[in-house]
Amino acid sequence: MNNKIEWIALDWGTTHFRAWAMGPGGQILDHVKSDQGMGSLKQDQFEPVFIQQIEPWLAGRTNPLIAFACGMVGAKQGWIEAAYLSTPCTPPRNQQLVEAPTADPRVQVLIVPGLSQDKPADVMRGEETQIAGFLASMPTFSGVVCLPGTHSKWATVENGTVKHFTTFMTGELFGLLSKNSVLRHSVGGRGWDSSAFIGGVKLSMETPEQMGQELFAIRPQSMLHDLPANEARARLSGLLIGMELRATEHLWSSNDVCIIGDPKLAEHYNRALGFYNCQPTIADGDMMTLGGLHAVAVSALEQAS
Repeated sequence: MNNKIEWIALDWGTTHFRAWAMGPGGQILDHVKSDQGMGSLKQDQFEPVFIQQIEPWLAGRTNPLIAFACGMVGAKQGWIEAAYLSTPCTPPRNQQLVEAPTADPRVQVLIVPGLSQDKPADVMRGEETQIAGFLASMPTFSGVVCLPGTHSKWATVENGTVKHFTTFMTGELFGLLSKNSVLRHSVGGRGWDSSAFIGGVKLSMETPEQMGQELFAIRPQSMLHDLPANEARARLSGLLIGMELRATEHLWSSNDVCIIGDPKLAEHYNRALGFYNCQPTIADGDMMTLGGLHAVAVSALEQAS
């Protein structure tokens, strides 16, 4: 297999490490992942961790294996800083990659820069590669790209250019409230109730000024009226996603929308938007990351040959 590996796709975020061994035509030959994210590493630990994870792919190689990387690995606290590109701009291209310092001659690591926005101030790392992957498959798309996650992004795309974007801490708020607030006693487990979710979305859309009250109400409803944990969890998610949708209604109500992300989370957003007669396209986040890195890799490898 090793002699068939042409390059490595690397998505290295704050909490995760994921690498794919890529073969001819973008074929995935192997995949490794770990929880050794950027947030748990010192700068001199990045290369050892990287080599440890991909060591089997290096056996018998006579030329350096190039990794094309995206995510927080390019942050100031990462392997090396890949400075942001300012919007409006096209997604990063091969000539804008930043090479990470390596001591092992068997590897070369090139990092995709993130995007920044001056007014209002905003940044993204990793999502720009997913947008690039989507545009590689849908080059004529003009509209809004929603990238749900810990820090959800909404990016306006026109003629292959990211015009502007905005970020919401929806996923992080859900994590904090469900694990570190009084609501943790009410929303345990992984159960789900679709009706409770849509009910939460509707409340946020219709009465956003009451969100502080509605969030706390989950706790007494579970104490006094035996609100099941699956309903409480779905209601919390609906309230938070509804707040995000209320703030972005001017974007999704009048534009084509694509949701890029984890299939389960993307389906929650799809269901919420569908309730308001918006019918998004859905794209798998991992596949769009690979598509974006593939577009960069093909261009860089062709230029080098």
